[in-house]
Amino acid sequence: MNSGDQAVHFIYLVGVLVLVGSALMVRRMPIAQGLKMFVGWVLIFGVAFVVFTLKDEFLALGNRVLVETRGGVEEVSPGEIRIRQAPDGHFWVTAEVNGEAVRFLVDSGATTTSLSRETAERVGIAPSSGFQAMVRTANGIVMVDRGRAEQLNVGPIERRNVAVHISDAFGDMNVIGMNFLSTLSGWSVEGRTLVMRS
Repeated sequence: MNSGDQAVHFIYLVGVLVLVGSALMVRRMPIAQGLKMFVGWVLIFGVAFVVFTLKDEFLALGNRVLVETRGGVEEVSPGEIRIRQAPDGHFWVTAEVNGEAVRFLVDSGATTTSLSRETAERVGIAPSSGFQAMVRTANGIVMVDRGRAEQLNVGPIERRNVAVHISDAFGDMNVIGMNFLSTLSGWSVEGRTLVMRS
């Protein structure tokens, strides 16, 4: 809201208070009682004025809280989400794997979406039978089991039958990799925001 709008609303507020004050004077009630009522109305209109003046800030704060409760995901339009960069410089998101909430690091440098052994067990993903694979990570080469997530949701974006790697070597880290990102119609980093389009 610009200063011109604020001035108009302030004048309107003063006019309303004058009207209330004159109405109290016409009723010829005792001065003490009238003063109390006048102060009460001043407080009511003062709070209303502050709320109306700062409504954009309140809306922004509400949106920020809503984004945090959704795990950092803000749906801008159907099929498009934005994820704000965390203070550590990474993009973190709480997604759903087989209906269970899982916190992920979004990493375009990872070829395959990866889960810690504990997370895989919690969401019901069993390693497939067969030999383990060797995968190069930021911490060196690790041995992984292969598995598949029946369902992976990042906000409203849903993918099914997603290949995942499972390993104890990941500790408590879960990573969304390129095998998920490459299924999107587009993704990009705009400033401090990761944009995903289904």
